[in-house]
Amino acid sequence: MTGFIPRVIEQCALGKITGEIQSVPGGLLHGMFRVETSRGVFAVKHLNPQVMARPDAHKNYARAETLEARLEKAGLPVIAALSFGGKKMVEVDGNFFYVFRWQIGKITDWDCISESRCRIAGALLGRIHEIPVDVPADSAQENPGNPPCYDFGAYIKMEKIAPHIKTLLSDNLTLLSAAQEKLDAARAALPPLVCITDSDLDPKNVMWDNGNPHIIDLECLDYGNPAATALVLALQWAGTVTMDFRRENLAAFFHGYFSEHDDGFRAYDRIFGAAYNWLGWLDYNLSRASGTAGEDAAEQKTGALEAERTIRRIAYLSGIEDEVRQVLRNWFR
Repeated sequence: MTGFIPRVIEQCALGKITGEIQSVPGGLLHGMFRVETSRGVFAVKHLNPQVMARPDAHKNYARAETLEARLEKAGLPVIAALSFGGKKMVEVDGNFFYVFRWQIGKITDWDCISESRCRIAGALLGRIHEIPVDVPADSAQENPGNPPCYDFGAYIKMEKIAPHIKTLLSDNLTLLSAAQEKLDAARAALPPLVCITDSDLDPKNVMWDNGNPHIIDLECLDYGNPAATALVLALQWAGTVTMDFRRENLAAFFHGYFSEHDDGFRAYDRIFGAAYNWLGWLDYNLSRASGTAGEDAAEQKTGALEAERTIRRIAYLSGIEDEVRQVLRNWFR
């Protein structure tokens, strides 16, 4: 990947590279690199070629770029991609990149997320949801008209899936089927609302510099249902990703959210099934692990690891579902 970076810098007229190109760890889909030049320090994101090969990829990224501009105009603390010749996405030999000014700061450790940061994150999401939109409610990603249905049993028969992943899948097929039913039911129960939303506004995508938040990785910006996104992100900030649910962090996130946006919806306990949207991530990573999304060995290894983690997260969510529903019922009476 690094071989493309000098050409990106040259094409964008960002000066002469003055130091070693450094790979930045942490991304699960794309490659990120720190590049110091005579004109400053930049972050260059190499978009995953397998993702960019999808039929709707470029249309989705173009929409996200448009919505990113709306967030900037609204004063949200976003780290937006730079534009070159009126375009944000840079192409070099069929590979696609975004370039950013390097942002100083740190991502919160998933195991050390404070109530105050949950409150700030909730407020950021509320500010995004408060931006006026003029699109129909069926533009939301969670529209139940044509929900995806996953065939996880099919992966058990695939040769390249690691044996321990096949066993884990086999042991949890009933759980995954129930999660699919609950996800579909939650989508059908969502209020007819639509907003600009960032479904990827989890702790790994907020950088902090002297206590100030900066939102990164805005490629998932889209129109969506505010209730579903608020619940899913509140649970992630409350520790469900690391399987350490903290109800006080859930409360802090919602307190911040409602301080900036209130559409009147309160029946969050009835849409808990929206939290099982991890099924889509599981399906994608199983396709990576099986080689059907590409033959890259590193991609297959990452897919297997993420598939295993995701199954365990879904099992954890199932185990705390009654507790979380009760907490939500008590708060939103």
